[in-house]
Amino acid sequence: MDLVIVIVLCFIGIILILVEIFLIPGLTITALAGAAFSIVGIYYAFRSFGVLGGSITLVSTLAIIGVAFVYLVKSKALDRISLKTDIDSTVASRDTLNIAVGDEGVSISRLNPIGKVRVNNITMEAKTLSEFVDENTEIIVLKVSPTQLIVKPNKN
Repeated sequence: MDLVIVIVLCFIGIILILVEIFLIPGLTITALAGAAFSIVGIYYAFRSFGVLGGSITLVSTLAIIGVAFVYLVKSKALDRISLKTDIDSTVASRDTLNIAVGDEGVSISRLNPIGKVRVNNITMEAKTLSEFVDENTEIIVLKVSPTQLIVKPNKN
């Protein structure tokens, strides 16, 4: 009967630990319960079967957790319940297609070094390389990236 108790306690602990690792994010009561069941099972094995029986139980429990972990990771057994979302969108704006290097515009806010500019009737975020640009200052586009423009003040 002692052997059945040890096996059941360790089995429940192993299952709860694996559920915590693969299904429940974060450290929750499941991990604590799994560790508690495993520890109680191992303790009971030491108490009932001595040092040899307890050591075998300890090593077996750790080995089963390790083998099950490796198997579940490599076998893709959890693919049915895992999240499969691919993000193929970008934050690039179509407005950047209408802006080219050398286009002129005006700063809407102070570029310190980042602010808002209007180029070709399109309002975008812009950045200066070194100097600050005051509001309502004419600017020239130096570089166009998907999310912002690199500009400098127009000295003309």
